[in-house]
Amino acid sequence: MIIFLLACYIAVLALFVWLKFIPLNTFWKISPLIVLLLLNIGLFIPMGWGAPQGTALVGRYSVAIVPEVAGQVAEVPVEPNKPLKEGDVLFRIDPTPYDAQVRAIAAQLKLHETRLTQMAQLQSTGTGRAFDVEQRQSEVDQLKAQLDGARWNLAKTVVRAPADGYVTNVALRKGARVANLPLSPVMAFIDTSETMVGVTIPQIFARYVQPGQTVEIAFRFKPGRIYTGRVETVLQAISTGQAQTSGTAVTPAIVSSPFVVRVRLDDTEFANSLPAGATGTAAIFTDRVKVAHIIRRVILRQISIIDYILPL
Repeated sequence: MIIFLLACYIAVLALFVWLKFIPLNTFWKISPLIVLLLLNIGLFIPMGWGAPQGTALVGRYSVAIVPEVAGQVAEVPVEPNKPLKEGDVLFRIDPTPYDAQVRAIAAQLKLHETRLTQMAQLQSTGTGRAFDVEQRQSEVDQLKAQLDGARWNLAKTVVRAPADGYVTNVALRKGARVANLPLSPVMAFIDTSETMVGVTIPQIFARYVQPGQTVEIAFRFKPGRIYTGRVETVLQAISTGQAQTSGTAVTPAIVSSPFVVRVRLDDTEFANSLPAGATGTAAIFTDRVKVAHIIRRVILRQISIIDYILPL
């Protein structure tokens, strides 16, 4: 943009010299350098504070699918990258051993309930002890709790989608053995119920960024178009500033990493259609150096048009 403005100035200057409106003296010969310096100091450097620009990235929450029960996979009806609703079946585990456990506990419960009834009748006639009734009641209560747990295990043989989204890279197949191990997820479920858009802003330009400010983004996924949004929050921590418990001394490596600004797009439907990992260029319009906002908007639109031809 600065080259374009400087070229316009030189063109006007050449026209005025050709029309003999101004003399071609030393001052006018070096005036393009003066204009370049003034544009940088008076407009383009302050534009970084008033309308900072950074890279935008679309992110989504990923849920590691770990079954609650172990067993052999009986069916995998889900298809990769196909939209799913919350509660849709991801895969089924062979329920035979869990169903047998439910029926076994139910049979024991039925027997103990019969004995409890008999003990209660004996106590009512004065030939039974209250202790025996309490003992049988305790056994019945324990079996009811065990039956609830067995039924829960049986229900968990059907693994369902935890939210709206899709499963990517489905490698699970019928006959595979799965277990309830937190470090061994069998699927990666991408939650599409919420879309996160993060914008990285250099620290020297992030000083005036506040929630609620207007944002414009040019996504490479959709070249030639500008999408608006609002600053949702400025993340108050990044990994380079995080102190973790360890047995080592402090590593003297200090890097000035950019801050991350979380943005919410105004077009919710478009936001939900964005694939995770989509990138773009974003501009945040603060309440400072407002004269530079127009320049930043023009630059952003130039970038969105260039995205038609630049692959990276």
